[in-house]
Amino acid sequence: MKARNFRKISGAAYTRREYIGGAPQSKIVHLTMGDPNGDFKYEARLVALEDAQVRHNALEAARMAVNKFLEEKLGGKGYFLKISVYPHHVLREHKVMTGAGADRLSEGMRRAFGRPTGLAARVKRGQSIMILRTDENGLSFAKEALTRGASKMPIPTRIDVVTL
Repeated sequence: MKARNFRKISGAAYTRREYIGGAPQSKIVHLTMGDPNGDFKYEARLVALEDAQVRHNALEAARMAVNKFLEEKLGGKGYFLKISVYPHHVLREHKVMTGAGADRLSEGMRRAFGRPTGLAARVKRGQSIMILRTDENGLSFAKEALTRGASKMPIPTRIDVVTL
């Protein structure tokens, strides 16, 4: 199934891993990067403009793009990046057989609950997805990095900058 099929929030969250057999691991490797103890003056946030589910693949792709750009431009100590959402929701897919003889092998919509295929974070409108702190000399790089991260997101986003 395509990722756009999982974008809309519908139904209750499916999060209780103790009852879910074969729930996949999150692909997000690190939730915080850079210098957590740095004294930074600016904070840039990637803010969601719609309610949606963001898959863990998209969050990891955005994290990698932002972190790689900032590592090249500012080094390891010039910023602090935090992913502020976590993919708790387990996505399910009911695989349907197609092709010759599929009607004899498949049960159609009987027992159509679906098997776990991935994870997603449920994001509300106005919620921060990523928080990036930096100094004045890294502010333009921070905006560019978050723009690159926003291109990996399945929803429209905006970048808010505040002075700390």
